[in-house]
Amino acid sequence: MQLMPCGWSLTICFLVGTAAASGQSAVSSVAEVEPDPGSKWVAAASPQRKALDSPRQVLRDQIGMWSSPFKSDLSDATWLVPLGGFTAGLLATDRDVSSHLSSNSQTLLRYRRISDYGLYFMAGGSSALYVLGFATHHEHQRETGMLSDESAIDSLIAAEALRYATGRRRPSLNTGSGWFWHGGTSFPSEHSGIAWAFAGTIAHEYPGPFVKFISYGAATAVSASRIMAKQHFPSDALVGMAIGYLTSEYLYRQHHNQDLPGEAWETPAVRPDRPSHWQTRNMGSPYVPLDSWIYPAVDRLAALGFISTGFADMRPWTRMEAARQVAEAADRTIADSATGDRAIEDGENEAAGLVESLRREFSSEISLLDGGENAEFRFQSLYSRFAETAGWPLTDGDHFGQTVVNDFGRPEQQGLNSVSGISGWAADGPFTVYASGEYQHSPAAPALPAAATQAIGYADFGHSTLYLNYPSPPDNPTPAFSQGRFLDAYVAMNLSDWQISYGNQSLWWGPSQSGPLMFSDNAAPLRMFRVNRVNSFTLPDLLSLLGPIRLEAFIGQFSGYEFVLSPAGLVGHYGQSLQNQPIIHGERMSFKPTSNLEIGLSRTTDYAGPGYPLTIHTFLRSLFSTGNTEPGLARKPGSRRSGFDFSYRIPGIRSGITLYAEGLAEHDEISPILGPDVAAWLGGLYFPRVPRFSKLDFRLEAGYTDPPSGGGDVAHGAFYWDATWITGFQNAQHLMGSWMGRQGQGAQAWASYWCTPRNRLQFGFRHQKVSRELIGGGGTLTDASVRAEFWPRTSFSLSALLQYERWDYPVLASTAQANVTSSIQLSFWPRSVRRQSTGIQ
Repeated sequence: MQLMPCGWSLTICFLVGTAAASGQSAVSSVAEVEPDPGSKWVAAASPQRKALDSPRQVLRDQIGMWSSPFKSDLSDATWLVPLGGFTAGLLATDRDVSSHLSSNSQTLLRYRRISDYGLYFMAGGSSALYVLGFATHHEHQRETGMLSDESAIDSLIAAEALRYATGRRRPSLNTGSGWFWHGGTSFPSEHSGIAWAFAGTIAHEYPGPFVKFISYGAATAVSASRIMAKQHFPSDALVGMAIGYLTSEYLYRQHHNQDLPGEAWETPAVRPDRPSHWQTRNMGSPYVPLDSWIYPAVDRLAALGFISTGFADMRPWTRMEAARQVAEAADRTIADSATGDRAIEDGENEAAGLVESLRREFSSEISLLDGGENAEFRFQSLYSRFAETAGWPLTDGDHFGQTVVNDFGRPEQQGLNSVSGISGWAADGPFTVYASGEYQHSPAAPALPAAATQAIGYADFGHSTLYLNYPSPPDNPTPAFSQGRFLDAYVAMNLSDWQISYGNQSLWWGPSQSGPLMFSDNAAPLRMFRVNRVNSFTLPDLLSLLGPIRLEAFIGQFSGYEFVLSPAGLVGHYGQSLQNQPIIHGERMSFKPTSNLEIGLSRTTDYAGPGYPLTIHTFLRSLFSTGNTEPGLARKPGSRRSGFDFSYRIPGIRSGITLYAEGLAEHDEISPILGPDVAAWLGGLYFPRVPRFSKLDFRLEAGYTDPPSGGGDVAHGAFYWDATWITGFQNAQHLMGSWMGRQGQGAQAWASYWCTPRNRLQFGFRHQKVSRELIGGGGTLTDASVRAEFWPRTSFSLSALLQYERWDYPVLASTAQANVTSSIQLSFWPRSVRRQSTGIQ
């Protein structure tokens, strides 16, 4: 019986922290602590210490190491949590990775020899340093040899204790099952532990780049060769590396003579400057929900020229990042008012009102921009929404269109629809927990006409000769939906402005308001592991010309995916989710060469699923491969799409016109820039203040996913679709990309009247066309809407929508259809509870 990876990884965290804890809570860096003349550790670190003292010293170290977890605090979790996460990931993929390695006996023997000889080399070098230092009375060499040998011994003891406690079988036994508690000796790798114990000590005694490269390079080679020799799984090597490295850190901190050369061993934990005072770059902060009023307010400030360092094309932002932008806008409004440059302008008055409202929202975060105590608990919102749709709404944005878009994949059918939810978060130090859950209800819907189901089957399969006797959706009615769901729900940790998070999360990659081509909130949040540079940075030298940069990457798993063309043939059925859901990973970089120009590059890849193993090897192939294979082959790297976008604020214009565009390329196209004629495009204009109507803004967007050039690679609904990963770029049956769908054209316009910074009245218009090549007869959709958002009080808001829509899809109905959607949402926004040095407020 093998323990599940998540639970087992927590056990590993405790065992590694126990067996190889660095004692960070008990002992600080050697450069920071004055030795106690009466301490036993001073005697151990003195030049007169003899090798005969080593056995007794090893015993003392073992006692200190095994008891050190009881001296740990919250900040130690900043290295234990990532270690546990990586261990869990490797445990989940150990068997697949090992099964794809060579089983040739000569190859395995060669890698075993590399690991053995590498360890002999490191051990011999350490012992030689001790002997040479002893013979020449060179105290630094003698200490280096003694501490590295003792570190190796302590690491070996810890590793042996874990090996016999876990009893994991080696990859070469029992078809590589890797079972725990079956009398094996695989977990952890003692070769890795010993090698990294040597490397850590030597690299800090002689901290030059060459010595570090040789030491850590040799240790890495030993660990990697143990995996390639099928003597250990990747997780065995990782935990062995952690044990060796942390053991060497513990001994170096305890016994290094500060009068000798060497480098202070910086703690991997993030600690406050003083009790309860965290640096801003290490503060955990929840993301602002994508449907928040904050984004249009900040967009307007940026377009008016009061924010120049924000990134509108990479959302969501953390609350701390939003607060930083608000503080920037506040400084500029104060400066402009003082100089009188804009005081007479209507735009100045509009900006001042927006800034004041945003400052009240982010008052807690603004007070922490210079550091402090961020412990806070907040029920963000309690809300209920009731929507009535009279007439037949569209719900399939992949093939036809959607009556309601960018609504997190909530169900919507004819009749009364409702959602009621609650959201909130807690933050303390570098950690954040956020949860948003709701109860959703929608009525039942009749089955689609036979012509529509046949059109869906043909759109998904009929344009290719790869599929014989392809299926069509069953003509079953849609049952009523009444169920609780989590929307965004995640845990996060912030380290030096890099926020690491795991859970259900939404993304918005692009400057458009109607929904980016790459990622929008049209579908349910994707479960993902995400790394996000929440604040910008600048590269050195010539690369500084790129200006401020933000980076983001994630790896997640789809839900509701139905079809994959595996090496064994087509797998899947309409209405049934695949048992092994495909994986998606994405990477994005945004940069600002000037304060008015923002450029973004993005890429996503779908891979894995039935017939395609999930291993480190297949992941790296999907990430770096530039080639491709025929659909359905075993070495298929994945379904790849790339994006490009820019946003430019025209300088010198008082009304602040901003123009922007997005491009999306599918399959083998490296970038939409290199193949603009076969890419999907979306462009827009934003006027944050209409002349003579200071409270009115206007936005216009238009684009297509049906390139005029046509061609086999882009025709017949090739966007958000692949011949191998067929179901497309969907999560829980909702398209994660643009509302224009797989092969369509569309335009959208909005005019918003800002009664106050929070109270808006918005008028909208939308028109969409779907190509006849995708769906027989094609189709059109046109709607007009009015939306009102009002805040009678700071803790209570009211939102209402009225939308009229007319659509014409011959395969759905012989005549044009119309529907009217009306909704009202009531929301309550409680005050937060925050701990400060003076108590609770």
